[in-house]
Amino acid sequence: MADEGMEAAAAVVMPPNPRGPLRPKIRDLRRGVLSGSAIMLVSSVFVGVMNLVYNFAVAHKLGAGQFGHASAIYTVLMLLSSVTLSFQLLCSKFVARSDSESERIAIYNLLHRRSWLGGLGVGVVLLSGSSAISHYLNLPSPLLVRVLAVGTVFYVPLGTRRGFMQGTYDFVPLALNFSLEAVIKLIGAVVLMSAGYSVEGVVGAISASLIVAYFVAIPRKHHFGKVQQTTLRAGMEEGVQAVIFFIGQVIINTLDIVLVKHFFDATQAGVYAAVALIGRVVYMLSWSVVSSMFPFSAGARSSEKDGRAVLSTALLLASGISGLFILAAWLMPAGLWQILLGSGFPHEARHFYSSLLVLYALTTAIYALSVVLMTYEISRKIGNVSWLQLGFSGAIIVGIYIFHGTLHNVITVQLVLMLVLLLLVSLPFLRKSTSSGVALGEVREYDSGLRKIRRVDENIVIAEFLRGEFYQGEFTGYRKRFTELVSRPDFSNARENTLRKALLYRRRGRLWRELPRDTQWWEVELTPPDVQRMRVFPRNQWLRYGVPNFLLDETAERIRGRILSNSSDAFIDKLRSLSLELKQDSVFSSVILITIDEATPITIIEGNHRMTAASLGMPDEVHRRFRYLCGFSPHMAECCWYQTDVSTLWRYAKNTLTYYLKHRRQIAAEISAEVLDESSGAQTARPQA
Repeated sequence: MADEGMEAAAAVVMPPNPRGPLRPKIRDLRRGVLSGSAIMLVSSVFVGVMNLVYNFAVAHKLGAGQFGHASAIYTVLMLLSSVTLSFQLLCSKFVARSDSESERIAIYNLLHRRSWLGGLGVGVVLLSGSSAISHYLNLPSPLLVRVLAVGTVFYVPLGTRRGFMQGTYDFVPLALNFSLEAVIKLIGAVVLMSAGYSVEGVVGAISASLIVAYFVAIPRKHHFGKVQQTTLRAGMEEGVQAVIFFIGQVIINTLDIVLVKHFFDATQAGVYAAVALIGRVVYMLSWSVVSSMFPFSAGARSSEKDGRAVLSTALLLASGISGLFILAAWLMPAGLWQILLGSGFPHEARHFYSSLLVLYALTTAIYALSVVLMTYEISRKIGNVSWLQLGFSGAIIVGIYIFHGTLHNVITVQLVLMLVLLLLVSLPFLRKSTSSGVALGEVREYDSGLRKIRRVDENIVIAEFLRGEFYQGEFTGYRKRFTELVSRPDFSNARENTLRKALLYRRRGRLWRELPRDTQWWEVELTPPDVQRMRVFPRNQWLRYGVPNFLLDETAERIRGRILSNSSDAFIDKLRSLSLELKQDSVFSSVILITIDEATPITIIEGNHRMTAASLGMPDEVHRRFRYLCGFSPHMAECCWYQTDVSTLWRYAKNTLTYYLKHRRQIAAEISAEVLDESSGAQTARPQA
């Protein structure tokens, strides 16, 4: 049966933004977050223990078949928890970063009303579909679904109330509320089962625990003040990110039980539910680690080095917990199963339980490590790992539908997919971990001399970029007509600026569109330490010589080795010739760079050949050999040319598809229109590239 420890842990997944009267000062923020995290961590462990006791009590009393029914109903509730968690996270997020008490109350009131509508809607859907749901899950009666529907009506708005407590730092009442729900569910189930109500009593206890938790979770009176009207506009993207993340997480953690209940008989479904119950303990404990570490990662946004220290700690703890649990499951005496689950479970299958449990625990441990990496990325920025996880949750559904011959098959499908998910979310971190200590933030150890000289208009940067690219084959049909426009630009002419941008987009549209919209361009001066943290463009030919970290100095050394070995590679020959030209004081166009700020790594987006050639022939003069134009943006890490990870590559893939389906034809049409206008002498309005 899916554990509700995930819900308690979710209370610190989106840490509050330190602003407004209720927020601690920056120097006290870490202490406050640590205190809240510790409270919620203890609550998660307590809820998890109560949940284990509850499930063993239900399994021991009801037997495998009836336990499978109760487990299926509780799993439906856990699937619906994605709605509850959505309201909880949104309420917490917006309340925590609002600047006045009246605004917080207004936000709470707005979301509370909407959550009641959501709860009533979910309840109506469950009631109207109770017969179909009970038939799909092979339940003995639709009454079980109807009893759950009553509790669900209160469960959704309960999320809003818990979110308000979280957003106003009421961590103790929040932890007590989660604990109260678990205790009432346990006591109610034991009492009702003893009274002879069987599965109906268990489901009734679940609904009762939700209703009591809702009424106990009334926000404390001292928070209330004058209420104003409000809307929820800012920050919705972050809210959507969290919502999608939890939807995917809930599906991965619970839907397998529903599918097993559909495809297998009641006894086998009960066995699988028991295995999943114990196997998910490893996830609950690992998630508690994530919950306690997550606020530190979010608080260390300005320092990647500090963030990585938090990440490595969380990974180490999660790995240790998972390893110990898997070892314990492997060493568990087979007879212990009969003691824990009771005589209602098949005695002859106790060795089968152990093998299933080890496989399931391994699957859950792998997923837990993926969650550590995904939540780390969510804490640092708005990314796409939530959508990636949601995609894998759908893949699990499809996989189990295709391969469900045995319970081993069901778990194996999940194991393979979770391995792939871990691989995908690990790739960006594996690449960065081999970067010779030049990750974002670590470069602050250098005595950086990057200095901004003057602001530069984007049109100037585009002109310089185009001038360096105009010899390429894409411009063969335009070179004769537009040579003057490229070589001698008139930046006061808006039509010329637009045409140069359209020409550049013909070759570099996909590149330029990835740059953040708030990029500011500056002419800068470099020092030798700046060159040490400079990276070549992480694409095309540079992949052969730049990996793993694409640092200019190391890339140049690899290429120098190929030159000394008399390589016949055309790319190497080009760099050798260019290096000789540079020694003859040839004049070249500007080098264009991108970065986050003056102290973070620098990526070359135009001028990679020239910079590498200069490093080969005159390494001590590189920092003053060219004119340097650099784009600065606090969001530059979201650009795949600057930082390559799952999130930025997904963004690039979407933009590339849009470019080829829409913008490329538009750009070609604009250039053709400009050519016709120039030929006829007509003056047209400025086109949009």
